[in-house]
Amino acid sequence: MKRSPRRVRPTRPGITVAALITAAALVLGASACGGRATTHHKPGTGHEQATGDVGRLLDADDGTGHRLRQVDAEGAPGVTVAVRPDTEDGWNVHLAVRNFRFTPDSVGGAALPGRGHARLFLDGRPLARVYGSWYHLSDSLVRATGGGTGLTARLYADDHTAWAVGTAPVQATASLAPGTAPAGNGSAAPRPATPRPDTALAIEISDSRVSPAPGRTDVRKGATVELRVRSDRDDTLHVHGYDKEARLPAGKTVTLTFTADRTGLFEVETHESDLLLTQLVVR
Repeated sequence: MKRSPRRVRPTRPGITVAALITAAALVLGASACGGRATTHHKPGTGHEQATGDVGRLLDADDGTGHRLRQVDAEGAPGVTVAVRPDTEDGWNVHLAVRNFRFTPDSVGGAALPGRGHARLFLDGRPLARVYGSWYHLSDSLVRATGGGTGLTARLYADDHTAWAVGTAPVQATASLAPGTAPAGNGSAAPRPATPRPDTALAIEISDSRVSPAPGRTDVRKGATVELRVRSDRDDTLHVHGYDKEARLPAGKTVTLTFTADRTGLFEVETHESDLLLTQLVVR
């Protein structure tokens, strides 16, 4: 008896194509995070942070709890700050940046080269976050934060890490002279920005702990060195070899500036608490 040929069940091309498209989408989606980081990454999860593509994430912080992101000096972000009294109230602050652009739409995302925002500090105290080149600083805000004259602008990546060259945050400082802001229809000449030092270090002492952790900083002979130190107790700052000293009143940021005109290894420490703050290697 002759058997009937077995009937072959036809495939369903619609299902096969759909399955292939779904599989391809899954593969592409899985590999997308290996490419350029996007703003949906939260701090600590961006591709650049995970692989170290953007600088080096240090254990040290900038003194306010934000870790330092170290990059090479060549091509690093830079900033200068200038202030001038406003004819109505307070001061107009101008931040001139280089190798950097403000990206307010991606704050909280991954750290991308030369992008981010700035923060303003008044004598070391946090004042404001800035997303552009201009900022109006009101007289009332200065009084509310305890007053002060040293206005510092510091640059941060979108993930809130602080851009740094060596162990020094990328920042600049200008002075607010008390009483220069006109109260009414007068005007005053702009105050020039303080010249930027060749090497600047910001150090904070709290509960006998030094932040950033003490390390070595290379300094070119003849360079201007600026040490900005804030201590939670009365103390004395001392630079060995240069015999430079400055009183450290509790809770105040003190700036010590000098020219590194001698070569060698020089320790910076406190006298009363006997803490090593940093070592300067002058070549």
